[in-house]
Amino acid sequence: MRKEWTLKEKDVKGIAKSTEYAVLVGIIRQNETEEILHEHLDELEFLALTAGAECVKRFTQKLTHPDPRTFIGKGKLEEIRDYIERHENINMVIFDDDLSGKQVNHLEEILKVKIIDRSSLILDIFARRAQTAQAKTQVELAQLQYLLPRLRGLWTHLERQRGGIGLRGPGEKEIETDRRIVKDKIAQLKEKLAAIDRQSATQRKTRGELIRVALVGYTNVGKSTLMNLLSKSDVFAENKLFATLDTTVRKVVFGDMPFLLSDTVGFIRKLPVHLIESFKSTLDEVRESDILIHVVDIAHPQHEDHIRTVDETLRDLNAQDKPTLLVFNKIDLYRQKNYDAYVDEEARKEIEEGLRGNLRYLFGKDNIFMSAITKEGLDELRQKMERLIRQQYAVRYPYKAAQWK
Repeated sequence: MRKEWTLKEKDVKGIAKSTEYAVLVGIIRQNETEEILHEHLDELEFLALTAGAECVKRFTQKLTHPDPRTFIGKGKLEEIRDYIERHENINMVIFDDDLSGKQVNHLEEILKVKIIDRSSLILDIFARRAQTAQAKTQVELAQLQYLLPRLRGLWTHLERQRGGIGLRGPGEKEIETDRRIVKDKIAQLKEKLAAIDRQSATQRKTRGELIRVALVGYTNVGKSTLMNLLSKSDVFAENKLFATLDTTVRKVVFGDMPFLLSDTVGFIRKLPVHLIESFKSTLDEVRESDILIHVVDIAHPQHEDHIRTVDETLRDLNAQDKPTLLVFNKIDLYRQKNYDAYVDEEARKEIEEGLRGNLRYLFGKDNIFMSAITKEGLDELRQKMERLIRQQYAVRYPYKAAQWK
């Protein structure tokens, strides 16, 4: 199937302007269970919904190694093709893993619909969500870095953006020219980001001697809602993945003690490497913070896995050793899902104290349970944050800490 791409299309709005219908495909690898795969596909479906696609069917297969040509086995591929032929409204197949350019090409030729992998879906959502010049540049850079190794499998040619005598050597293949165009564009974007980074670094230096607190966590755990609650501001918050891309910083005062509170982009499992690299400048707020408030959706069945995913990303950012408070948000939803009508208040408190103790032992960090919607646990959160912030002031700016004793 012939595909033509262009680098001149700047207004990337995502995979669809209206709802598209898709099927999901995932494989069960060694040391994985069908339950784990379906949890991953639940997240993939949420990603697809965020991007504007409705998922109508799931296909799974146990494979030791993905097929190098089509990723999945021949029989499963025929099953998917037959299903698509019977349902003409389906125009997309989304895979839970990354595909090579050749795999995408083969799959599109066989299935006759658009093929999307997990990384391209996440990149699409970021393209939709990007608002500022920095975020748009970061997303475009990540998209090009993702596509570069897939050029031979995916592209037939790029629209020429270069001209002049001597720029194309004798006998140079189209794919080599295309690759050079992409590499030049990547270099330009990196230079642009470097200039934005210098400007952002200057802005951070002008914030004065204030302790910095960063909200971090898995995507869609309620960081922006908590940010609004603590800072009494109006940061955009929505029940969709990656609602926040740009870091928001607010000055907050507890009593007479000021500090800076930042809300950062959420993390997710299998986050494209190029996306992390591109957004490292945005995540400087995390690296340069003094305290981390790690927000977790306690109502999500995979919240422990989410904590480990965020911790791995923090290690990649060299920010894993900062003082950290685990905030288990959405405790109201957790109770709705896990308690029946016969659990009394005393039993509930005993269960939750035991759970907090287990989580403290498991992750080695202080924690609280709260709900940013009902404001339960807000006072405890403020008290613990205030204690951490005072400790940091005593270490970093002792002459300031003396003012608030």
